[in-house]
Amino acid sequence: MAIACTALMASCNDESKGDSTHLDSIIGKASPTIENGIMTPEVLHSFGRIGDVQVSPNNEELLYHVTYVDIEKNKTNTEIFKMNVDGSEKKQLTFTNDHESSAQWIDGGNKIAFLKNHEGSSQLWVMNADGSGAECISDVEGGISGFTYSPDETKVMYVKKIKSVETIAERHPDLPNATGRVVDDLMYKHWDHWVEEIPHTFYATIKNGKLADHVDLLEGEPYEAPLLPFGGTGDVAWSADSKSIVYTSKKLTGRAYAESTNSDLYMYSLEDRTTVNLTKGMMGYDVGPQFSHDGAYMAWLSMERDGYEADKNRLFVMNMATKEKTYLTENFDNNVDDFIWDTDNKTLYFVAVVEAKTQLFSIDMETKEVTTLTSGKHDYISVALGGEGLIAKRQSMSQPAEIYSVNISNGEATELSFENKHILDQLTMGEVEERWITTSDGKQMLTWVVYPPNFDATKKYPTLLYCQGGPQSAVSQFWSYRWNFQMMVANDYIVVAPNRRGLPGFGQEWNEQISGDYGGQNMRDYLSAIDALAKEPFVDEDNLGCTGASYGGFSVFWLAGNHDNRFKAFLSHAGIFNLEAQYLETEELFFANWDMGGPYWDKSNATAQKTYATSPHKFVDRWNTPIMITHGELDYRILASQGMMAFNAAKLKGLPARMLLFPDENHWIFQPQNGVLFQREFAKWFDEWLKD
Repeated sequence: MAIACTALMASCNDESKGDSTHLDSIIGKASPTIENGIMTPEVLHSFGRIGDVQVSPNNEELLYHVTYVDIEKNKTNTEIFKMNVDGSEKKQLTFTNDHESSAQWIDGGNKIAFLKNHEGSSQLWVMNADGSGAECISDVEGGISGFTYSPDETKVMYVKKIKSVETIAERHPDLPNATGRVVDDLMYKHWDHWVEEIPHTFYATIKNGKLADHVDLLEGEPYEAPLLPFGGTGDVAWSADSKSIVYTSKKLTGRAYAESTNSDLYMYSLEDRTTVNLTKGMMGYDVGPQFSHDGAYMAWLSMERDGYEADKNRLFVMNMATKEKTYLTENFDNNVDDFIWDTDNKTLYFVAVVEAKTQLFSIDMETKEVTTLTSGKHDYISVALGGEGLIAKRQSMSQPAEIYSVNISNGEATELSFENKHILDQLTMGEVEERWITTSDGKQMLTWVVYPPNFDATKKYPTLLYCQGGPQSAVSQFWSYRWNFQMMVANDYIVVAPNRRGLPGFGQEWNEQISGDYGGQNMRDYLSAIDALAKEPFVDEDNLGCTGASYGGFSVFWLAGNHDNRFKAFLSHAGIFNLEAQYLETEELFFANWDMGGPYWDKSNATAQKTYATSPHKFVDRWNTPIMITHGELDYRILASQGMMAFNAAKLKGLPARMLLFPDENHWIFQPQNGVLFQREFAKWFDEWLKD
């Protein structure tokens, strides 16, 4: 206990007392010199990555954080900044390698609360608005992963993990060195970890400037709140009077958890510590509660059907006095991804992808009328009230996220942050073209075509077909540090990225078509896209490649056996190779049950049997093309064994094949040097086979 307490106190020491970090050793903004204007993996990882944006109470300043990468050290670091709402007077407030983040204004804007991971423990700190006087105010064992102050600022809600299973040492005290795990039910692993801890929502009272009297809202309950793997404080909300907390939870365990998406919103009373289920009977995901400014209403995002993780994300509002629920976006045939309340307590602003571009919209709570606020070839990825209109982060295929102010009346956007201008000004980006291609069944499909920098229409270019994952995840104007189209075209390729069947932004019918039709129309959509581009005189139809991850990796494996010699090389990351094995290997069975139709042994289930008949491993006899497979061994959504099976099959077929495994990565690739390695090997593989 004494050692633990000492460690906790050390984690709260101010860097001026306990940290010998020097400014020249702090991971900060990179300033690469790019002589030829062409992107490289090292340049890609030099961009600053802007995180949360918070508007000050007086509506005059913005808080935000930026994450920087040091490839040589193989580490990242996050620092806190502020600026005026017009983008002037930018100032960095923190200068350590302690990952300061999640900054929030408190005390009327005079102070800032934030998380700081000092000495390996993430705790809550407070500093003056100018960055001075930083002081740790929490000593939560194990650290906290997110927090929100109550509106009256007398309490703090935070998230921390609690132990959820009996350890072997507890089960067998005489076997202290045993490493086995005893498993009695499903959900023993999730995403990239063995489930031995789960997040709970707590609140604490501020006494003498420190957190005290900690209360677990789910004390004694074996449920997650918020939900893993992506839930956070955005799924928890204080009521306007600071007397209640609404949290998101799926109160299921084991097999029931694995087969269901039915999360609910629960209201916890601080006065009598009682809990009420506000969305009982609503059977899909219910997440993201937000109260109107007057506290009279609560809005949230809701899916309708249990077991369907890609159902329409609907915007709902509840009258807190009557508990009447209103489906606001009933006449809007697309998902809502993020939203905020206006100060009038009847208008909401939201983010939604429509036709492969994510824009800002408003909706009137009384009339349900939706108004499109912005347009253009970009994606808005957050929205807040600020300045004289909205403050939003925006990105595109040619620019990482930056902060913008948006005029509500005309949609005009003004960039504020310019975090990466010094890099972007040195780069020549490839043109991004929006094309509509006719599919095999006569539909019109939006396809992005990205051209190399300094494109010459008189030349012929090797071309890559990009297959999207999800499977129901938009091919919008996203910026990625792995599937970065500008990085691909910098290697002198053309990239073809279709919004094939099964992607949002084109109405629910288009989005839902893919379920139960793996290996069906969406694959024909891919072939329609690449066939249309192959007719262009600047596309080298004899040097076509195909790549993708997750469901996109499945698509690569499937096309490897069904491409009629269109492609000369393939690369699949984290792809499903054997659907029957995938059904039993994955953790969130609701996904497999919905999209695949059910277990492969149910011979009476026509949808399931159709799905498993299209498994890529059943077409290996037709494989005749070089293929590269990459996978993370901490990927528990699609196990690395899927990639290994595909690689083994290719080698046994006598095909040129390569495998790149990451023992310390999950479904994605996070570590800087692994990210650079992936980009280098990606280019090396396709250069070997597509460039004569």
